[in-house]
Amino acid sequence: MHPRFNQLLLILPLIWWQSASADPLQHDEVDWLETMAFAAHQTDYSGTFVYQDGMGGHVEVSRITHISDAGGEHERLEGLNGTRREIVSSNNQVWLFLGDRKVQIEKQHGERTFPALLPEQISTLKENYVITQTEEDRVAGFHAHVVTFQPKDNLRYAHKMWAHSVSGLLLKAVVLDERSRVIEQYAFTQLTLGAHVDRTWVEPNKATASALKKNINTAASKPSEQVKASDWQVDALPGGFKKITEICRPMRDKNVLVTHLVFSDGLAGISVFIEDVGDRVDINSGLSSQGSIQIYSRVSGDKLITVVGEVPPRTVIQVAESVRYAGQ
Repeated sequence: MHPRFNQLLLILPLIWWQSASADPLQHDEVDWLETMAFAAHQTDYSGTFVYQDGMGGHVEVSRITHISDAGGEHERLEGLNGTRREIVSSNNQVWLFLGDRKVQIEKQHGERTFPALLPEQISTLKENYVITQTEEDRVAGFHAHVVTFQPKDNLRYAHKMWAHSVSGLLLKAVVLDERSRVIEQYAFTQLTLGAHVDRTWVEPNKATASALKKNINTAASKPSEQVKASDWQVDALPGGFKKITEICRPMRDKNVLVTHLVFSDGLAGISVFIEDVGDRVDINSGLSSQGSIQIYSRVSGDKLITVVGEVPPRTVIQVAESVRYAGQ
Protein backbone atom coordinates (compact mmCIF):
# COMPACT_ATOMS: atom_id res chain seq x y z
CA MET A 1 0.00 0.00 0.00
CA HIS A 2 1.03 3.60 -0.48
CA PRO A 3 1.16 6.34 2.18
CA ARG A 4 -2.07 8.31 2.58
CA PHE A 5 -2.09 11.93 1.55
CA ASN A 6 -3.88 14.63 3.56
CA GLN A 7 -5.20 16.46 0.52
CA LEU A 8 -6.08 15.49 -3.03
CA LEU A 9 -6.15 18.16 -5.72
CA LEU A 10 -8.99 17.44 -8.13
CA ILE A 11 -8.30 18.97 -11.52
CA LEU A 12 -11.37 19.62 -13.66
CA PRO A 13 -11.09 17.05 -16.48
CA LEU A 14 -12.74 19.37 -19.00
CA ILE A 15 -10.02 21.99 -18.56
CA TRP A 16 -7.32 19.33 -18.83
CA TRP A 17 -8.71 17.83 -21.99
CA GLN A 18 -9.28 21.14 -23.72
CA SER A 19 -5.61 22.03 -23.21
CA ALA A 20 -4.26 18.58 -24.08
CA SER A 21 -1.75 17.98 -26.84
CA ALA A 22 0.86 15.43 -27.82
CA ASP A 23 3.62 17.59 -26.31
CA PRO A 24 5.46 16.56 -23.13
CA LEU A 25 3.27 16.77 -20.03
CA GLN A 26 2.35 20.25 -18.89
CA HIS A 27 1.67 21.21 -15.27
CA ASP A 28 -2.11 20.64 -15.39
CA GLU A 29 -1.65 17.24 -17.03
CA VAL A 30 0.78 16.13 -14.33
CA ASP A 31 -1.80 17.19 -11.73
CA TRP A 32 -4.41 15.05 -13.44
CA LEU A 33 -2.12 12.01 -13.51
CA GLU A 34 -1.40 12.52 -9.82
CA THR A 35 -5.16 12.64 -9.22
CA MET A 36 -5.40 9.26 -10.96
CA ALA A 37 -2.60 7.88 -8.79
CA PHE A 38 -4.13 9.03 -5.51
CA ALA A 39 -7.77 8.26 -6.38
CA ALA A 40 -7.45 4.53 -5.68
CA HIS A 41 -6.41 5.38 -2.09
CA GLN A 42 -8.68 8.38 -1.44
CA THR A 43 -11.95 7.22 -3.05
CA ASP A 44 -14.61 5.01 -1.49
CA TYR A 45 -15.57 2.42 -4.09
CA SER A 46 -16.89 -1.11 -4.50
CA GLY A 47 -17.06 -3.07 -7.71
CA THR A 48 -16.47 -6.20 -9.74
CA PHE A 49 -13.56 -6.32 -12.15
CA VAL A 50 -12.28 -8.90 -14.63
CA TYR A 51 -8.67 -9.84 -15.34
CA GLN A 52 -7.96 -11.47 -18.71
CA ASP A 53 -4.74 -12.37 -20.47
CA GLY A 54 -4.28 -11.48 -24.11
CA MET A 55 -5.11 -14.95 -25.42
CA GLY A 56 -8.30 -15.17 -23.36
CA GLY A 57 -7.13 -18.42 -21.81
CA HIS A 58 -6.98 -17.14 -18.24
CA VAL A 59 -9.85 -15.13 -16.75
CA GLU A 60 -10.33 -14.08 -13.14
CA VAL A 61 -13.31 -12.24 -11.67
CA SER A 62 -12.84 -10.33 -8.43
CA ARG A 63 -14.78 -7.99 -6.19
CA ILE A 64 -13.02 -5.11 -4.45
CA THR A 65 -14.25 -2.75 -1.75
CA HIS A 66 -12.19 0.20 -0.57
CA ILE A 67 -12.85 2.67 2.25
CA SER A 68 -10.78 5.69 3.27
CA ASP A 69 -11.84 7.23 6.59
CA ALA A 70 -10.47 8.82 9.75
CA GLY A 71 -9.11 5.42 10.80
CA GLY A 72 -7.04 5.02 7.65
CA GLU A 73 -7.31 2.94 4.47
CA HIS A 74 -9.24 -0.36 4.36
CA GLU A 75 -9.59 -2.77 1.45
CA ARG A 76 -11.27 -6.09 0.80
CA LEU A 77 -10.42 -8.10 -2.33
CA GLU A 78 -12.41 -11.27 -3.04
CA GLY A 79 -11.82 -13.79 -5.79
CA LEU A 80 -15.15 -14.89 -7.28
CA ASN A 81 -13.79 -17.99 -9.09
CA GLY A 82 -13.08 -21.36 -7.47
CA THR A 83 -12.05 -21.79 -3.84
CA ARG A 84 -12.56 -18.86 -1.51
CA ARG A 85 -9.70 -16.37 -1.81
CA GLU A 86 -9.90 -13.08 0.01
CA ILE A 87 -7.43 -10.42 1.13
CA VAL A 88 -8.49 -7.90 3.78
CA SER A 89 -6.18 -5.03 4.70
CA SER A 90 -6.43 -2.22 7.20
CA ASN A 91 -3.52 0.19 6.99
CA ASN A 92 -0.44 -1.95 7.68
CA GLN A 93 -2.28 -5.13 8.66
CA VAL A 94 -3.10 -7.66 5.92
CA TRP A 95 -4.99 -10.95 6.19
CA LEU A 96 -5.29 -13.68 3.58
CA PHE A 97 -8.27 -16.05 3.61
CA LEU A 98 -7.89 -19.38 1.76
CA GLY A 99 -10.97 -21.52 2.23
CA ASP A 100 -11.52 -21.64 6.00
CA ARG A 101 -7.96 -20.60 6.87
CA LYS A 102 -6.93 -17.10 7.82
CA VAL A 103 -3.27 -16.12 7.63
CA GLN A 104 -1.76 -12.79 8.57
CA ILE A 105 0.75 -11.78 5.91
CA GLU A 106 3.25 -9.00 5.45
CA LYS A 107 2.61 -6.16 3.10
CA GLN A 108 4.93 -6.22 0.09
CA HIS A 109 6.86 -2.98 -0.28
CA GLY A 110 6.02 -1.16 -3.49
CA GLU A 111 3.31 -3.64 -4.48
CA ARG A 112 0.50 -2.18 -6.61
CA THR A 113 -2.64 -3.93 -7.77
CA PHE A 114 -5.64 -2.83 -9.82
CA PRO A 115 -6.96 -0.15 -9.60
CA ALA A 116 -3.96 1.24 -7.65
CA LEU A 117 -1.46 0.78 -10.48
CA LEU A 118 0.01 4.26 -10.76
CA PRO A 119 2.80 5.51 -8.47
CA GLU A 120 2.58 8.82 -6.62
CA GLN A 121 5.74 10.13 -8.28
CA ILE A 122 4.30 10.60 -11.76
CA SER A 123 7.11 12.89 -12.90
CA THR A 124 9.62 10.03 -12.89
CA LEU A 125 7.57 8.13 -15.48
CA LYS A 126 8.34 10.79 -18.09
CA GLU A 127 11.95 9.63 -18.10
CA ASN A 128 10.97 6.29 -19.62
CA TYR A 129 7.51 6.75 -21.19
CA VAL A 130 5.88 9.20 -23.58
CA ILE A 131 2.57 9.98 -21.86
CA THR A 132 -0.35 11.19 -23.99
CA GLN A 133 -4.12 11.43 -23.76
CA THR A 134 -5.89 9.65 -26.60
CA GLU A 135 -9.68 9.50 -26.41
CA GLU A 136 -12.79 9.53 -24.23
CA ASP A 137 -14.79 6.40 -23.52
CA ARG A 138 -17.24 4.72 -21.14
CA VAL A 139 -16.37 1.89 -18.73
CA ALA A 140 -18.91 0.21 -16.41
CA GLY A 141 -21.31 3.06 -17.18
CA PHE A 142 -18.87 5.84 -16.20
CA HIS A 143 -17.33 8.48 -18.45
CA ALA A 144 -13.59 7.96 -18.74
CA HIS A 145 -10.51 9.66 -20.17
CA VAL A 146 -7.81 7.47 -21.71
CA VAL A 147 -4.08 7.95 -21.10
CA THR A 148 -1.35 6.00 -22.94
CA PHE A 149 2.16 5.31 -21.63
CA GLN A 150 4.41 4.50 -24.60
CA PRO A 151 7.91 3.25 -23.65
CA LYS A 152 10.93 5.05 -25.05
CA ASP A 153 12.73 1.73 -25.64
CA ASN A 154 11.85 -1.88 -26.49
CA LEU A 155 12.63 -3.19 -23.01
CA ARG A 156 9.23 -2.49 -21.46
CA TYR A 157 5.55 -2.69 -22.38
CA ALA A 158 3.11 0.06 -23.30
CA HIS A 159 0.21 0.75 -20.93
CA LYS A 160 -3.21 2.22 -21.65
CA MET A 161 -5.43 3.41 -18.79
CA TRP A 162 -9.05 4.54 -18.57
CA ALA A 163 -9.71 6.92 -15.63
CA HIS A 164 -13.06 8.11 -14.26
CA SER A 165 -13.40 11.72 -15.45
CA VAL A 166 -14.57 13.01 -12.05
CA SER A 167 -12.65 11.12 -9.35
CA GLY A 168 -9.70 9.92 -11.44
CA LEU A 169 -10.24 6.32 -10.29
CA LEU A 170 -8.76 3.80 -12.71
CA LEU A 171 -11.59 1.91 -14.43
CA LYS A 172 -9.65 -0.13 -16.97
CA ALA A 173 -5.99 -0.91 -17.66
CA VAL A 174 -4.42 -2.66 -20.65
CA VAL A 175 -0.83 -3.81 -21.25
CA LEU A 176 0.31 -3.81 -24.90
CA ASP A 177 3.29 -5.38 -26.65
CA GLU A 178 5.43 -3.76 -29.34
CA ARG A 179 2.79 -4.62 -31.97
CA SER A 180 0.01 -3.00 -29.88
CA ARG A 181 -1.47 -6.41 -29.10
CA VAL A 182 -3.22 -6.76 -25.75
CA ILE A 183 -1.17 -8.91 -23.37
CA GLU A 184 -3.45 -8.52 -20.37
CA GLN A 185 -6.20 -6.26 -19.11
CA TYR A 186 -8.22 -5.33 -16.04
CA ALA A 187 -11.63 -3.69 -16.28
CA PHE A 188 -14.50 -2.90 -13.94
CA THR A 189 -17.79 -4.37 -15.10
CA GLN A 190 -19.79 -2.93 -12.17
CA LEU A 191 -18.84 -0.09 -9.84
CA THR A 192 -20.34 1.89 -6.94
CA LEU A 193 -18.74 5.11 -5.73
CA GLY A 194 -19.10 7.23 -2.60
CA ALA A 195 -21.63 7.04 0.22
CA HIS A 196 -23.44 3.93 -1.06
CA VAL A 197 -20.40 1.68 -0.53
CA ASP A 198 -20.90 -0.92 2.23
CA ARG A 199 -18.79 -0.10 5.32
CA THR A 200 -20.04 -2.73 7.76
CA TRP A 201 -17.04 -5.03 7.19
CA VAL A 202 -14.42 -2.44 8.19
CA GLU A 203 -14.86 -2.89 11.95
CA PRO A 204 -16.28 -6.35 12.79
CA ASN A 205 -18.07 -6.75 16.10
CA LYS A 206 -16.12 -8.04 19.09
CA ALA A 207 -17.51 -11.58 18.86
CA THR A 208 -16.43 -11.91 15.22
CA ALA A 209 -13.01 -10.41 15.91
CA SER A 210 -12.47 -12.81 18.82
CA ALA A 211 -13.42 -15.84 16.70
CA LEU A 212 -11.06 -14.81 13.92
CA LYS A 213 -8.21 -14.28 16.36
CA LYS A 214 -8.43 -17.89 17.55
CA ASN A 215 -7.94 -19.21 14.01
CA ILE A 216 -5.13 -16.91 12.89
CA ASN A 217 -1.78 -18.30 11.74
CA THR A 218 0.74 -15.48 11.99
CA ALA A 219 3.84 -15.06 9.90
CA ALA A 220 5.90 -15.23 13.12
CA SER A 221 6.11 -19.01 12.78
CA LYS A 222 8.17 -18.63 9.60
CA PRO A 223 11.79 -17.52 9.31
CA SER A 224 11.82 -13.72 9.42
CA GLU A 225 12.85 -11.64 6.46
CA GLN A 226 16.15 -9.83 6.79
CA VAL A 227 16.73 -6.51 5.11
CA LYS A 228 20.32 -6.39 3.96
CA ALA A 229 22.65 -5.38 1.16
CA SER A 230 24.08 -8.44 -0.54
CA ASP A 231 27.17 -8.82 -2.69
CA TRP A 232 25.10 -9.53 -5.80
CA GLN A 233 25.01 -7.03 -8.63
CA VAL A 234 22.77 -6.56 -11.69
CA ASP A 235 24.71 -4.90 -14.52
CA ALA A 236 22.14 -4.66 -17.33
CA LEU A 237 18.97 -3.17 -15.91
CA PRO A 238 16.97 -1.06 -18.39
CA GLY A 239 17.29 2.68 -17.84
CA GLY A 240 15.01 4.10 -15.19
CA PHE A 241 14.76 0.95 -13.09
CA LYS A 242 15.73 1.68 -9.50
CA LYS A 243 16.19 -0.71 -6.61
CA ILE A 244 13.13 -0.65 -4.33
CA THR A 245 14.23 -3.18 -1.76
CA GLU A 246 16.64 -6.04 -1.14
CA ILE A 247 15.93 -8.74 1.41
CA CYS A 248 16.70 -12.32 2.31
CA ARG A 249 13.54 -14.37 2.62
CA PRO A 250 12.46 -18.03 2.87
CA MET A 251 11.04 -19.53 -0.32
CA ARG A 252 9.23 -22.77 -1.13
CA ASP A 253 8.68 -23.56 2.56
CA LYS A 254 12.42 -24.00 3.07
CA ASN A 255 14.53 -22.69 5.90
CA VAL A 256 17.21 -21.55 3.45
CA LEU A 257 17.05 -17.82 2.81
CA VAL A 258 16.86 -16.59 -0.77
CA THR A 259 18.23 -13.20 -1.83
CA HIS A 260 15.44 -11.13 -3.37
CA LEU A 261 16.08 -7.82 -5.16
CA VAL A 262 13.18 -5.68 -6.40
CA PHE A 263 13.48 -2.98 -9.08
CA SER A 264 10.85 -0.67 -10.60
CA ASP A 265 10.55 2.11 -13.16
CA GLY A 266 7.24 3.29 -11.69
CA LEU A 267 4.95 1.16 -13.87
CA ALA A 268 6.82 -2.11 -14.31
CA GLY A 269 8.56 -4.23 -11.69
CA ILE A 270 11.44 -6.70 -11.91
CA SER A 271 12.36 -9.19 -9.18
CA VAL A 272 15.65 -11.08 -9.03
CA PHE A 273 15.88 -14.24 -6.88
CA ILE A 274 19.21 -15.89 -6.08
CA GLU A 275 19.35 -19.23 -4.23
CA ASP A 276 21.57 -22.27 -3.75
CA VAL A 277 20.97 -25.09 -6.22
CA GLY A 278 21.79 -27.65 -3.56
CA ASP A 279 20.44 -31.12 -4.35
CA ARG A 280 17.38 -29.88 -6.23
CA VAL A 281 16.42 -31.92 -9.28
CA ASP A 282 13.30 -29.93 -10.22
CA ILE A 283 15.08 -26.96 -11.79
CA ASN A 284 13.58 -25.77 -15.06
CA SER A 285 15.91 -23.33 -16.76
CA GLY A 286 14.65 -21.12 -19.54
CA LEU A 287 11.74 -18.78 -20.24
CA SER A 288 8.05 -18.98 -19.35
CA SER A 289 5.24 -16.42 -19.20
CA GLN A 290 1.74 -15.64 -17.99
CA GLY A 291 0.09 -12.51 -19.31
CA SER A 292 2.56 -9.66 -18.97
CA ILE A 293 4.71 -11.59 -16.46
CA GLN A 294 7.88 -13.14 -17.87
CA ILE A 295 10.03 -15.61 -15.91
CA TYR A 296 13.56 -16.61 -16.84
CA SER A 297 15.84 -18.95 -14.85
CA ARG A 298 19.45 -19.97 -15.30
CA VAL A 299 22.03 -21.85 -13.25
CA SER A 300 25.33 -20.11 -12.59
CA GLY A 301 27.79 -22.27 -10.68
CA ASP A 302 26.01 -23.45 -7.56
CA LYS A 303 23.34 -20.72 -7.76
CA LEU A 304 19.91 -20.60 -9.40
CA ILE A 305 19.10 -17.12 -10.69
CA THR A 306 15.45 -16.38 -11.48
CA VAL A 307 14.15 -13.09 -12.87
CA VAL A 308 10.43 -12.29 -12.82
CA GLY A 309 9.20 -9.12 -14.49
CA GLU A 310 6.29 -7.24 -16.04
CA VAL A 311 8.48 -6.66 -19.08
CA PRO A 312 9.17 -8.28 -22.48
CA PRO A 313 11.06 -11.61 -22.63
CA ARG A 314 14.27 -9.97 -23.91
CA THR A 315 14.37 -7.84 -20.75
CA VAL A 316 14.21 -10.64 -18.18
CA ILE A 317 16.84 -12.57 -20.18
CA GLN A 318 19.10 -9.51 -20.36
CA VAL A 319 18.75 -8.90 -16.62
CA ALA A 320 19.30 -12.55 -15.64
CA GLU A 321 22.40 -12.92 -17.76
CA SER A 322 23.92 -9.82 -16.12
CA VAL A 323 23.53 -10.94 -12.49
CA ARG A 324 26.90 -11.57 -10.91
CA TYR A 325 28.53 -11.97 -7.52
CA ALA A 326 30.56 -8.88 -6.70
CA GLY A 327 31.75 -9.86 -3.24
CA GLN A 328 35.13 -11.06 -2.10
